[in-house]
Amino acid sequence: MRNRTLLTGMLVAGLLAATPAEANTHDKGISLQFLGRYTTGAFDAGASEITAYDARTRRVFVVNAQAGTVDVLDIRDPRAPKKVGTLQTPGANSVAVKNGLIAVAQQAGDKTKPGTVGFFDASKLRKIRSVTVGALPDMVTFTPDGSKVLVANEGEPAGYCDGDVDPEGSVSIIDTRRFHVKTADFRKYIGKEDRLRAKGVRVYGPKANAAQDFEPEYITTDRHGRTAWVSLQENNAFAIVDLRSGRVEDVVPLGLKDHSRPGNGLDASDKDGKINIVPRPVKGMYQPDALASYETRGRTYIVAANEGDARDWECFAEEARVKDLKTTLPSEKVTDAELGRLTVTSTSPKNAEGVTTELHAIGGRSVSIRDTEGRLVWDSGDQIEKLVAKELPAEFNSDQENKTFDTRSDNKGPEPEGVAIGSIKGRTYAFAGLERVGGIVAFDVSDPRHAKIVDYVNSRDFTGSVEGGTGGDSGPEGVLFVPASDSPTHKPLLVVGHEISGTTAIYEIR
Repeated sequence: MRNRTLLTGMLVAGLLAATPAEANTHDKGISLQFLGRYTTGAFDAGASEITAYDARTRRVFVVNAQAGTVDVLDIRDPRAPKKVGTLQTPGANSVAVKNGLIAVAQQAGDKTKPGTVGFFDASKLRKIRSVTVGALPDMVTFTPDGSKVLVANEGEPAGYCDGDVDPEGSVSIIDTRRFHVKTADFRKYIGKEDRLRAKGVRVYGPKANAAQDFEPEYITTDRHGRTAWVSLQENNAFAIVDLRSGRVEDVVPLGLKDHSRPGNGLDASDKDGKINIVPRPVKGMYQPDALASYETRGRTYIVAANEGDARDWECFAEEARVKDLKTTLPSEKVTDAELGRLTVTSTSPKNAEGVTTELHAIGGRSVSIRDTEGRLVWDSGDQIEKLVAKELPAEFNSDQENKTFDTRSDNKGPEPEGVAIGSIKGRTYAFAGLERVGGIVAFDVSDPRHAKIVDYVNSRDFTGSVEGGTGGDSGPEGVLFVPASDSPTHKPLLVVGHEISGTTAIYEIR
C-alpha cells in the first residue's frame, strides 16, 4: 500500500484510545492483492460503476453511465482485463447476471417516468427483451435461483418546488420465465405517516406522502429467495418484502447511533488540522446504501454499508452545519474545531422554541450487521475511521481529489457505500468500499456478533493524478465477490467499479 508515512504529535490525537472490540481488528485471516484494472479514460463521469460477472464466459459487465452502455470485459487473464463488447443501454444504473441472462436497470429520459429493465444474452450479447418497471430503477439483482429479478425503483422527485413531480418508490418483481412484472408498492402507508414517524421512520419530504417519500436504494434476499430487504436510505429504514405475494410486509426503522459512547466516536471537524476521533454529543442516522446477506446457524443476517444521504433540492435542502442551528450545546462545543462544522440534518428534533435538542448526523461511518427484523446485531463503531487513520494518516478522511487531508471529517467521513459477501474456506467475509478516501475493508463476519476487520487495501495512488490517468482507483461504487469455483485464477476475486477514476479493479483474495 502506498502513502503510509506516519504523522506525529497533535495529528494523531484521539487515535490511540482503542476500545476492547478493536483489540481483535486487522487480524490477518485473508489478504487482498491487486491484480489488474481496466481503464475507460473518463474522469468523474460514472464510467465504471456497478459490476456483474458471468462465470461461463469469464466476462465482467460494467455500467458506464457516461456512455449509457454496459461495457463487457474479458477477465480470463484478470491481470489484463480487456473490453470485448458493449451493450447499448441508455440510462443504465445497474446490472446483474445469472445463468447467462443479463438484466440492466435503465431510467427514462425523464427520470420521473417509468423506467425499464433490458434483458440480454451473456454469450451472444444479444438483447432478448425489455420490460417496464417503476420510476428511476436504481438497482437490479436476481434471486439466488435466478427465477426472479428484483428492481429498486427509487422514484426520486424532480424537486420539491411547486409543480415538481414526485413519483412513488416501489420494488418490481420480474418472473424470468414469462417476464411478468409484479409491483410491491407503499400505497398502504399513505395516511399513516405520523404512525411511521412515531416508530422512528423518517418521512419528511415536503408535500410527499409515504409512498412518494420512500425511495428504495438497494435490495438483498435470503438464500431461498422468499424475502427481500430493501434499504430506504434517506428514510433510515428497511422495507421487508414477501417475494411470493409480491407485497411490502413492513417498514422498520434502523434507529440512531450514539456517537457519545466510547467506540462510537468520530472526527467532526475539517478545520482542526488533525485526526481527532473522540466521542461527541451527536446521534448518527445509519442510512445504508448497499446491502448483502448471509446465513449462519440457520439464521439470516443483513450487512449494511452505512453511507448516509441527504435530500438537496432547490426548494428543500436538509443539510446544515451545527453552528448554523440554534442548539442546547454550550458555546465551546460549537466552534469550528469541535462540532460547529459537522453536517447534520435540519430536521433534527426541536423544542417549541425551535431550538435543536438532539443533533442527527448523516450516515453512520460504519458497517452494520442486522437481523431479519432490522435489529442491530453489530456495528463497526469508529473502527473504519481509526483504520484509515492508522494505515493512511496523511490521507485521513480525504476526498476524491489529492491533498485533501481531513476534508470529509465534517461530512460522512470515509463514507462506506458498496458491500459484498463471500465465503472462503469455511468462513464468511464482508467487503466494503470506502467512497471518499478509497479502498476496500474486509471483515470476518462468521460470528455476526463479533465481526472484525481483517484487511484493508487501497489501490489509489495519492501521488498521481486521477484526472490524468495516473491516480489508480478512486471512488469505489459497486463491489462484487467472485468465488474460487467461478474464478479464472481458481482463487476468490473482488471486482470493483470506481466511478471517479473510471476504472474497474480486480483483486485476488489469498
